Amino acid sequence: MSKTSLSFFFLFTFALFALTALMCASAAGQNNYKVIHSFSGFPNDGMLPTSSTVFDKLGNMYGTTSGGGNQAGCGDLGCGIVYELSPDGQGNWTETVLYNFCSNFNGSSCLDGAYPNGLTIDAAGNLYGTTFSGGSGYAYMTGPGVAFELSPPKEKGGTWAETVLYNFCTNFSNGSCQDGWVGEAGPLVFDNAGNLYGTAGLGGTGHVAGGEGVAFKLSPGALGWQETILYSFCTQGDGDECPDGYNPGGGVTFDKSGNLYGTTPYSGNISKLEGGTLFVLSRNREEWKYQLLAAIPPGMEPYLPFSPIAYDAGGNLYSTLSSGGNGGVFRIDARSRKLSLFRFNGSDGAGPGTLYIDPHRNALYGTTGAGGAYGRGTIYTIDTTGRENVLYSSCSQQACRDGYGPGGIVPDAMDNLYGTAEFGGDDGLGVVFEFIP
Repeated sequence: MSKTSLSFFFLFTFALFALTALMCASAAGQNNYKVIHSFSGFPNDGMLPTSSTVFDKLGNMYGTTSGGGNQAGCGDLGCGIVYELSPDGQGNWTETVLYNFCSNFNGSSCLDGAYPNGLTIDAAGNLYGTTFSGGSGYAYMTGPGVAFELSPPKEKGGTWAETVLYNFCTNFSNGSCQDGWVGEAGPLVFDNAGNLYGTAGLGGTGHVAGGEGVAFKLSPGALGWQETILYSFCTQGDGDECPDGYNPGGGVTFDKSGNLYGTTPYSGNISKLEGGTLFVLSRNREEWKYQLLAAIPPGMEPYLPFSPIAYDAGGNLYSTLSSGGNGGVFRIDARSRKLSLFRFNGSDGAGPGTLYIDPHRNALYGTTGAGGAYGRGTIYTIDTTGRENVLYSSCSQQACRDGYGPGGIVPDAMDNLYGTAEFGGDDGLGVVFEFIP
């Protein structure tokens, strides 16, 4: 694949196209963007939102922040929160802090978790997620993270209740957390039986000291939630070589057949931090089989696929490459498994995050954490003709009150898009925004 001739396909085969020139945010784009909440930080609110949000059946939105809250176990910047944003039907949203992490602090570790990752929601409105640290697991005093459930009150006006479903690194041997050490991770996903699936960036039984990550399942039962390791990364190869990839952190995505797709940001020699893989885990009765679908060639730029996998109606797979140059979006053809790549050029964005494929508009939507007209990130789309269009450039408003460094975007029931920006806003601590395509 040439570094200057880029092919990219979406929903159906496109013709070869060159990078489009930057289309600066139009007046319509400006008008379609709205900050619906600006975070104020410790001790009354969260700060630095890095994960996308989820919606319940009533249109309420839920998310996490990586800092803030009213608990001091992580210092005066807080340990993060879960928040709810409720619409009033007139375009206004009201925030409620549902949970402050590190509410259970034993003097060294936040036993209820600290620094939450993204959320998933079940049909009853319960929220599920993992945390970067905390818990009662073995590794280090601060804990290697937990999986948690946050349940709504049974009576209106009551408090939400957090339950730790699993403490990672409770199985420590041979210098490794055999059951995983979460770190930064994508949201958990459900199967039809109510089991949860995800990835942990470290731990496992790989041949490198400390392990190089796992894919896992959490299953509810009479004795509580139990973990099953589906795959330990870096079990192929030997020495410092991990051809099956390592440090999976983007989570996994189900396809319609029940297979799990994911990425690892690195592959090859663990000292070089390059490459990356796209993999699938397929179930055969009670066992799961790992298959490498594609590997980013060593030395290629961009690299580091970290975002969750998205797929279109034809079964083609999409994700992003966020390091090396300005990053890009790649596609794996459902039949040929050929990898095709679109590269950002900086002026149209850099450092892309999670993707959303809109089946009604036949378009791919995403954000970049940098680049664009002001160098602080963009919202962009790629349509079915292969044309990229920058819909909005972050920091378009004075003092970046519109936020900058946007993360993933998600749709509501009307296909309006919502996302978070890690920085900026009224207090410089991040925002939640709405964008109407």
